[in-house]
Amino acid sequence: MNRDRLVGVLLVALSATAFGAMAVFARYAYADGAGPVAVLFLRFLLAGSVLAVSMLITRRRWPRGRNLLVLAAMGGLFYVGQSLSFFTALNHAAAGLVALLLYLYPFLVTVLGAVLLRRRLTVARMCAVLLALVGTALTLGGHLSGEPLGIALGLLAALIYSVYFLIGSLVLDREDPIASATVVMLAAAIVFGGIAAAFPTPFPATLSGWLAVGAIAVVSTVVAMVSLFAGIRRLGAADAATLSTLEPVVTVLLAAVFLAEPLQANQLLGGAVILSAVIWLTRAEASPAADATAQAPQAAAEGSSGRSSAL
Repeated sequence: MNRDRLVGVLLVALSATAFGAMAVFARYAYADGAGPVAVLFLRFLLAGSVLAVSMLITRRRWPRGRNLLVLAAMGGLFYVGQSLSFFTALNHAAAGLVALLLYLYPFLVTVLGAVLLRRRLTVARMCAVLLALVGTALTLGGHLSGEPLGIALGLLAALIYSVYFLIGSLVLDREDPIASATVVMLAAAIVFGGIAAAFPTPFPATLSGWLAVGAIAVVSTVVAMVSLFAGIRRLGAADAATLSTLEPVVTVLLAAVFLAEPLQANQLLGGAVILSAVIWLTRAEASPAADATAQAPQAAAEGSSGRSSAL
């Protein structure tokens, strides 16, 4: 494995760990009386503010022109749309089913990337994606019933997140990951702030609740998104999405440690299957000749637009 790919794998693993911790932090914030919309608004407002200050101190260049508009749409439209679809689906279907539907996105990213963006699709990559999907199903387990509306919204959340990944993969080669993440977070904060103003929602009541929200903003947003963007830049959208299936494994383990939730055999098996998929995908590299052959038409297709990923 070349060094750049290894760094990309480690960055996505860090991102999945940070994202996976969010469910635990959110549990503490909700227990303190905060509502979901308030948590989402504060999450992106605090994270975007931290990164904006970092941008000013380090004098990084802000995205401009079309890239700026694309990044703003990723935060204000796609991220918000995915979040609202997911949380609404939870009212019409079991949490395990909704989460499983969302984790169809690595498969969708891989297939849509091959069809729409002519990304290289290998047998090893598809097998790793399917193995990760099986592991996710085992890890989430539980009661999987749901109304048609809940299933439709869960699928919509997965589709929106897939498009979010792919659009991001067309921006990051030309934009700094931190600058890209800053724009995405601030755009999401503006939209969620409007929703919070239109539909009043409770904010944290005590210091412990605000600390939980702060952890969500710093750990599960700043660290998670910047490392994910940097990982996508090195690995591409499909591989990064597949490696991100480590997230439910982290969530289950942290919930067992900090929330005393019992670990079940199917969850341990599912975690082992996902880790197997991650190791397989990490070690699976095409021969130089195959890479050169695959990259030639891709380079011609991407030519003037460039390739990037700014999730």
